[in-house]
Amino acid sequence: MGAVRVSDIGKAYRQYPSRWARLKEWLIPGQGVRHELHWVLRGVSFEVRPGEAVGVIGVNGAGKSTLLKLITGVSHPTEGSVEVVGRVSAMLELGMGFHPDFTGRENVIMAGQLLGFSARTMADLMPSIEEFAEIGEYIDQPVRVYSSGMQMRLAFSVATVQRPDLLIVDEALSVGDAYFQHKSFQRIREYRDAGTTLLMVSHDKGAIQSICDRALLLDGGRIAMEGDPESVMDYYNALLARREDQNIDRQPVAGERVQTRSGNGAASILKVQLLGAKGEPVENVKVGQEVSMRVQVRVDRPLPELVVGFLIKDRLGQPVFGTNTHHLGKSLTELPAGRTLAFQFNFCACLGAGHYAVSVALHTADNHLENNFDWLDMALMFNVISTGVPEFSGVAWLPTEVDVEE
Repeated sequence: MGAVRVSDIGKAYRQYPSRWARLKEWLIPGQGVRHELHWVLRGVSFEVRPGEAVGVIGVNGAGKSTLLKLITGVSHPTEGSVEVVGRVSAMLELGMGFHPDFTGRENVIMAGQLLGFSARTMADLMPSIEEFAEIGEYIDQPVRVYSSGMQMRLAFSVATVQRPDLLIVDEALSVGDAYFQHKSFQRIREYRDAGTTLLMVSHDKGAIQSICDRALLLDGGRIAMEGDPESVMDYYNALLARREDQNIDRQPVAGERVQTRSGNGAASILKVQLLGAKGEPVENVKVGQEVSMRVQVRVDRPLPELVVGFLIKDRLGQPVFGTNTHHLGKSLTELPAGRTLAFQFNFCACLGAGHYAVSVALHTADNHLENNFDWLDMALMFNVISTGVPEFSGVAWLPTEVDVEE
């Protein structure tokens, strides 16, 4: 089984003030250093255990792709070390290793040999690769005529034609169509269930939370947070909305989960409650029960607009339902400081049985990325119990009747 151990690695590139400075340093090495080091990664340490699935997230330029290149040996670290155990299959960049003038079939043979397979083995595996890639007659056309999606299909089919000990996937899957993305993630899940260790970079929140056991957040070339995918994604969302006047706070809650709170403090969430039909606080709700989400808010600075919203997430952190007063046509404007308000959202808990968490946000417009006053993840948690309705599957309950005709 595959495993990865990264120990205090760093990667730096030389930056010269001019091309002449670079030339002088090469030609006259004894005249001193004429460059500065630009660190892309520094002080990064973590371990991926056998059979574990770990996601790496971060904004563009955080060092995610560089990290994967160091792990796969495409690039070498400036400092620190990387240990990799097991047969590795990596898909780092779209069409990486493909020659545009060779046909898809010829590129498959060459790519397979780079993975350690013989030409005869690749010939035996070719039918499986063609079947999974589904590019038809293009397999015998030059790769230069392929679309980006076709290149991704072929590259992924080659990289996963046999189950590796360690599978490393960068953002390349994001260019594919919805059908092939679903097909690819299904294969990844099957390999993971069979024992393959997985390390993947993705901006797809759903993919990270549904596939990975753990997530790493890179920010400025360092690990900003490591933990369960939901908590890391919550903190990542807070970083995306961060401004100079905004604070981000993290507090441990149930188990190993971490509650993230961010905002500029112009308004504050005072209390969040889930209420039953009689206005009583509830933690356990029946499928289809009428409930209310009550959010108490204090305005701390004069606000031209205030929007209040909530998001219900399942146990994996996947969004189930969310809305806000902007979408419901109930935004408030020109609010003075010191005002206290209560917002009550009434809805039917047409949810599947399970455990749910609620995030609440105060902002302007339709989301919190522009003006984030207060964003509180895991503001409350509740359980849905399946009683009094016919058995069903999924996270949503849709009251259903059936007619049978001869």
